[in-house]
Amino acid sequence: MFALHDPLDAATRAELAEYDDLTAALLARRGLADKEAAARFFAPSYDLHLHDPLLMADMPKAAERLARAIKDGERVAVWSDYDSDGAPGGALMHDFLQKAGADFENYIPHRHFEGYGVNEEGVEKLAARGATVLITIDSGITDVAAVARARELGMDVILTDHHLPGETLPEAYALVDPKARADEPYPFKELCGAGLAWKLCVATLAVDPALRARVPEGSEKWLLDLAGLATIADMVPLTGENRVIATYGLIVMRKSPRLGFSRLCRAARVDQRRITEDDVAFMIAPRVNAASRMGDAYDALKLFTTRDEREAEELAKRLEAANRARKGQAGAITRAAHARLAERALRSVIAMGDPEWRPALLGLVAGNLAEEYGRPVFLWGREGGQTIKGSVRSGPVHALELMSAAEGAFAEFGGHAASGGFTVSPEAVFDLEDRLVAAMERLADAPVADAGAARADAELAPREVTLEALAQLARFAPFGMGNEKPLFRIREAEILRVSRFGKNAEHLKIAIARGECERPLEAVAFFAKGAVVERAEALAAGGRANLLAHLERDTFTRGQPVRLRLVGLEAV
Repeated sequence: MFALHDPLDAATRAELAEYDDLTAALLARRGLADKEAAARFFAPSYDLHLHDPLLMADMPKAAERLARAIKDGERVAVWSDYDSDGAPGGALMHDFLQKAGADFENYIPHRHFEGYGVNEEGVEKLAARGATVLITIDSGITDVAAVARARELGMDVILTDHHLPGETLPEAYALVDPKARADEPYPFKELCGAGLAWKLCVATLAVDPALRARVPEGSEKWLLDLAGLATIADMVPLTGENRVIATYGLIVMRKSPRLGFSRLCRAARVDQRRITEDDVAFMIAPRVNAASRMGDAYDALKLFTTRDEREAEELAKRLEAANRARKGQAGAITRAAHARLAERALRSVIAMGDPEWRPALLGLVAGNLAEEYGRPVFLWGREGGQTIKGSVRSGPVHALELMSAAEGAFAEFGGHAASGGFTVSPEAVFDLEDRLVAAMERLADAPVADAGAARADAELAPREVTLEALAQLARFAPFGMGNEKPLFRIREAEILRVSRFGKNAEHLKIAIARGECERPLEAVAFFAKGAVVERAEALAAGGRANLLAHLERDTFTRGQPVRLRLVGLEAV
């Protein structure tokens, strides 16, 4: 049976005495074991809980240089990544510089032809167009040569990034990355790229109050729609400052007059006035990412910055079409991967590829496969000529540690704990999986995922799944990494029926008895696969099962306000 978390110790329970048992337990499991921390968590404050950006290493220098460039009419180039962190970050800086009356341009490298990061050819183009200041957003920390080339060409580089550095730091005019220095004084290290861009805007206004004549007090708060969108989309921990930025970002998104954002919400069938973090993560962000994966990232940038009604409508439709195409191509790759896996024994790491696979789509597919098979998945394809590039989604294993342990397997690699990217030589793909399996054996602390290891926060009876219970949990939102949705065990639920739904019957629905004369409770799993499907299909009407699930509002079924989002299932 799915295990419950251990109960709170007496001292912690006494400290959180003003809260009910479930609330106190959820707080403690988030590291909020005292009254003050709990109060801050439940009431994130723009005025009280955001740190002074000028505390960050090199931020005063960066802000002063940007302020001087704005006042002196220097040409500023904004180089941002092409994903759902970089594109909003670039749009955020666009709006700030436009309001400040700066001479500037935005630059986003083409995912397919230029790849991730700052490159020398792009830097040379910007220098030829007169740029004397280059701001990087969500990139640059490993681009030592490109930053050096910018300096040679007379540009001062204000580097803002949130990724881990390589062995050598770029020699930028100002290097703003809370993860770049062991002695970083800033109290919070987990801001995303757009979050750092927003901090730079705030710092620039702080070091030069004269800019307030151009940028009215409070204008920076309206940029939180983009900072909040990126914070949620980029899967940084929604704790500390990120919780504040995400909370206020959602507030601004619900009111935002940004034409492109409202049209994108409409295209994605999202109610802008009630937008949630789930809407951002699963509906908005994929469409923003689709711009670069299937076409041109500038479409996403222009969508967020346009003031033309017709252009906003056209760009939203273009991103919607790109997202549909992305789903179709990713689905074809997934089917091909499944067919190959069915023909061979599973190993501790899955590594495969095809020259015809589009690298920009492989992270999505690898994520689904890693979840389904419970192990790291490396997928590769060919990009821009002869380069073989790929993505990894690592599940319970640290992606960078695993890639580092596979000595000689990769030409280049980088990323986060849960995901990353890599390049390999054409010859290396043939033994890539062998090398990774051997590396896994050397990582004693990197076990294969245990699908039954998740622990429930509490046990609920079907009749206790109510709007009141959902309202109690809503105090913990917005949910995300570091603040995951609470999990509940539904013990020995009586199964009424099991069905599939969706265009291709890809989703699973289980009806559960709630009590006499009451409407059944529904549990759903979207794009259900693996053990959950097998166990569900083996259930018979009248049988019983233990469920592991989140609570969520059902916005699709009339008269069914709350349902379960299925995570695990076991027959009794």
